[in-house]
Amino acid sequence: MTAQLEQKTEGARATGRQPRSSKPSSGNDHRRTERRFATWWWFTPALLALVLIHYAPSAIGAFFAFTNWKGIGKWQFVGWDNFAAIAEGGPTTTALINTFIIGISFVVLTNVLGLLLALGLNRTVKSRNVIRTLIFAPVVLSSLATSYIWKFIFEQDGPLNEFLASIGLESLQRTWLGDPSTVLPAIIIVMVWQNVGLVMVMYLAGLATVSPELEEAASLDGASLWQRFNYVVLPAIMPSVVIAMTLMLINGLRVFDQIQALTGGGPYGASETLAVTIYKETFVMGRFGFGAALALVMSVIIIILTVAQRLLLRTNSKG
Repeated sequence: MTAQLEQKTEGARATGRQPRSSKPSSGNDHRRTERRFATWWWFTPALLALVLIHYAPSAIGAFFAFTNWKGIGKWQFVGWDNFAAIAEGGPTTTALINTFIIGISFVVLTNVLGLLLALGLNRTVKSRNVIRTLIFAPVVLSSLATSYIWKFIFEQDGPLNEFLASIGLESLQRTWLGDPSTVLPAIIIVMVWQNVGLVMVMYLAGLATVSPELEEAASLDGASLWQRFNYVVLPAIMPSVVIAMTLMLINGLRVFDQIQALTGGGPYGASETLAVTIYKETFVMGRFGFGAALALVMSVIIIILTVAQRLLLRTNSKG
């Protein structure tokens, strides 16, 4: 072994090269340390901002969920009393049911309509870019502004009832936002109208990864339209499906702006959701501890349903 090392050293000297060292140089270690330090240096401000703006207030809110704090003054620990009051039912139960109805309907309708629009506007339709822009335009508008526009449309003497009267359908006229039987569908229509363009864009991005040659090959093999979608298109766009359904589920369960602008939770609490109840209990009634407990319950529900949905979609994609 020693003789081989001496021969390599003599050969390197004869060629004018220095023998390679088996140990890493200190310069490489120093550069590697600098790169690692630079990565953390640029990452740290964003991490601190995330902690201070998001996680710290959430932790403080979770802490006050176990108190009777009124927003000012002293407070006392009440343990699980706030959560026991939530479990007793009443308006909270109605708000929870409305939250699930709106959330599930919102997820289903936005994804079904968004996928159909994406499939229809993917390649063959002329002026598809203009149509895509028109469908996506409501996404960039303020949810409050669009809600007030739709509130005007749904008024008793608004454009919708005027249109129904002009075509002889006076029997279908309603006080759409004042009738408990129609207020939730009206709110869901507003939410879907404003967000379906975003889902369409997500699915268009997924469809861009599908090879036209693969679809043509499946067609030549005798696959039907449904078989091509189910076995060729759907597996390719599954990442878009997961993202779209997750985002829409979260947005549907925590909806606040549209309901507050359209109905304020009325009539008689028929459109009140957990987010609206949290606002009223906290800032109207001054029960900050109870409102924090409701917010914690809503956060836990959203996390559980989101994780369950992701696991279900992942299982289906693997199957």
